[in-house]
Amino acid sequence: MIANIEIAERLALAALLGSLVGLERERLLWAAGVRTHMLVSVGSCLLMITSAYGFQDAIQQAHVVLDPSRIAAQVVTGVGFLGAGSILMRGNVVRGLTTAASVWSVAAIGLATGGGLWFAAILTTVIILVILVGVKPLEEAYRARIQSVVLTIEAERGAIDLDSIQKLLGVRGGQIKRISALPGSHGHDRVTLHLVRVSESDIRTSIARLKEEPGVHNVDADRKKVRGADEK
Repeated sequence: MIANIEIAERLALAALLGSLVGLERERLLWAAGVRTHMLVSVGSCLLMITSAYGFQDAIQQAHVVLDPSRIAAQVVTGVGFLGAGSILMRGNVVRGLTTAASVWSVAAIGLATGGGLWFAAILTTVIILVILVGVKPLEEAYRARIQSVVLTIEAERGAIDLDSIQKLLGVRGGQIKRISALPGSHGHDRVTLHLVRVSESDIRTSIARLKEEPGVHNVDADRKKVRGADEK
């Protein structure tokens, strides 16, 4: 059995490491903040200590065999339900997956701390913080380049050939999600074109090319950034 002072050190370290991850989530005003991450980390740490050292008397009995990893395995499963509570569905967008993953990771940090793997726990905390804080600007910069846009084109009837519009815009076939043409007033056609995974420069180039086409009177663009299954 380990000493009481070492138990206290492990629980305190688990609380500290969990709070560091929780502070990043708290900064973004998510429900799973500092206290939630600290509780998950400390609770996982205590369960790991209990699993590893809490049955020493029972193990000394004859014909008794215990697997200390069983409680740790149940922690991983149980925390999954807690993480599911932080996932929200808003329309067609799923939010909260990053927070759920951070709660699950903090449980692993608590288990490592309870098992005495202090270096692994501290290094994991640093890596998680780098992922949450450092990678986010790169992710947002990438998402800013990839958008979805709906182009509404008003042109004279027959001025826009739907078969050649892909070549005109210079986009791949997979980037054209939907295209439709409806007759408008005064002998005009109203063409709606939905493009996906295009950058801002692609949108500007497409609009400029369309406006240069003879018979095209107006081009409107409704931009919408593509959102993944993660929160900001």
